[in-house]
Amino acid sequence: MDLGNIDLPALLADVFAKHGPAAPAAAQTYSPTDFSVHFFLQLALIILACRVVGWLGKKFLAQPQVVGEMIAGVILGPSLFGMLAPETQAAIFPKEMKNVLYCGAQLGVGLYMFLVGTTLRLDHFATKARSAVGVSVSGIAAPFLIAVLITPMLLQVPGLFAEGISTVNATLFMGACIALTAFPMLARIINERGLAHTSLGTLSLTAGAFDDAVSWCVLALVLAAFGAGAGVAVLAIGGGALWATFVLLFGRRLLAPLGRMVERDGHMSHTVLGLTLIAFCVSAFVMDAVGIHAIFGGFILGAVMPRGLFATELKAKVEPLTVILLLPMFFTYSGLNTRLDMINSMELLLIALGVLAASVLAKFGACYLAARLAGEDNRTALGIGALMNSRGLMELIIINIGLQKGIIGPALFSMLVLMAVVTTMMASPVFELVYGKRARASGELGALPGTPVRQAS
Repeated sequence: MDLGNIDLPALLADVFAKHGPAAPAAAQTYSPTDFSVHFFLQLALIILACRVVGWLGKKFLAQPQVVGEMIAGVILGPSLFGMLAPETQAAIFPKEMKNVLYCGAQLGVGLYMFLVGTTLRLDHFATKARSAVGVSVSGIAAPFLIAVLITPMLLQVPGLFAEGISTVNATLFMGACIALTAFPMLARIINERGLAHTSLGTLSLTAGAFDDAVSWCVLALVLAAFGAGAGVAVLAIGGGALWATFVLLFGRRLLAPLGRMVERDGHMSHTVLGLTLIAFCVSAFVMDAVGIHAIFGGFILGAVMPRGLFATELKAKVEPLTVILLLPMFFTYSGLNTRLDMINSMELLLIALGVLAASVLAKFGACYLAARLAGEDNRTALGIGALMNSRGLMELIIINIGLQKGIIGPALFSMLVLMAVVTTMMASPVFELVYGKRARASGELGALPGTPVRQAS
């Protein structure tokens, strides 16, 4: 074989082409092999980008790994990769592959939130219930109040919202977007910052979960008004509440035998792991099917899972693959739908900055005040406000739905993407400034991962 005569670009083009079934008439469709070829290359690029950008973010910007992974997802999409090499990006990430990535993304983020649920300290929640309720309610009420004030002005700008949308529906959608907390990313930040077993971490997670669930219910109401029918909202709110109630009332008792089996054997067998994953899939399915989100199914089930050796074994067996392989698909899927080049005028830039400022005021400010009124000290209240202000990719998911359903236009979509990215990048440095550094210095929290340990003199 004469290797010098190989046309490498043509060869690569053939690899990425649609081959379809054997019938020539169907050659313009993807065959199962085509999906496999794209999928493994995509995974390699996704993992590489997430590890590299995450490392750079940690080393030079003091950001947790998860923030770098969020940015990596946006980089792989049309905002950078697609802008610099549109043909290559489209060949590697064809639109036909998005559904495959979506399923992997839901599995990854659902499993991660399931693991986070197993670390939830219900005893801490019991002692901090007043603060959690106050922070949750304020984290919802203030954003919707801000939405009432700013939405009429946004409706005056052509192209931000769908033509003919009512002020009520536009306000509800904006309120849901501002009220969101980056639940999965909040969990990653809490874990990476050593807060998983603290009352502050439990309070923030609980309040964030409640706020996100309310935002998804509001989105269901808006979609119902856009022609999906009232049944969408009834199923989402009623079905989600019923399943959560069932799991919280009966889940711990039903799952207790799994914990006893692990304690008896001294390790988690494949049978117990299989039964556990079946339970996770069922819970994720129910929450997804009623219209809330699979992550809530995973998180609620994780909260009632046996603790002790069971939780330790489960984390050891499931977490590495989830965090390194599966979860990055979640960030990339959202990044493929994100475009940051739509804010292309001074007017739109000023509006984007105004939306950002209003969102920070509504979430950070309101959660801080609520925590103070509930009796938390100033430092803890500031830490809660910093964590709750992060929007992350839950924001990207909800605004992608708004864009796909025609509720908002590309320009407002891009403004909300900017808000999500900035508030998420703010979370860790602001938290360390107002709470983390002093807590670590006093020994209340451990050192950050990768921080050199100082030797005693």
